[in-house]
Amino acid sequence: QVQLVESGGGLVQAGDSLKLSCAVSPNNFSNHRTAWFRQAPGKEREFVAIISWTGASTFYSGSVKGRFTVSRDNAKNEVYLSMNSLKAEDTAVYYCAAVLGGVLPPSARARSDPNKYHFWGQGTQVTVSS
Repeated sequence: QVQLVESGGGLVQAGDSLKLSCAVSPNNFSNHRTAWFRQAPGKEREFVAIISWTGASTFYSGSVKGRFTVSRDNAKNEVYLSMNSLKAEDTAVYYCAAVLGGVLPPSARARSDPNKYHFWGQGTQVTVSS
């Protein structure tokens, strides 16, 4: 059974940095692409970033591009989201999600559609105070 477990959330001040981790199991769950989404209270789940299985390809939403970096270490079965220059509007529950197929879809819509992802973590809260 595939499981994703996020960690690293917390309360930070605007301008601070934070790094989230997503532990993926079992170890033999390979050739999948992994994305980060977030959901603020009263809002729909929002795409943040995606990374291919090899890590060679990434894609970001416009609201985080240049501030957030997605990466992965397949030897450790982990995916990361490094967040810099955090803003109050980044406050949300952050989820990692995965789907079989290591290559990013050609369209941005397919990359960012939460309905395309089959496996989800439970989320980790990030709160940015202004």
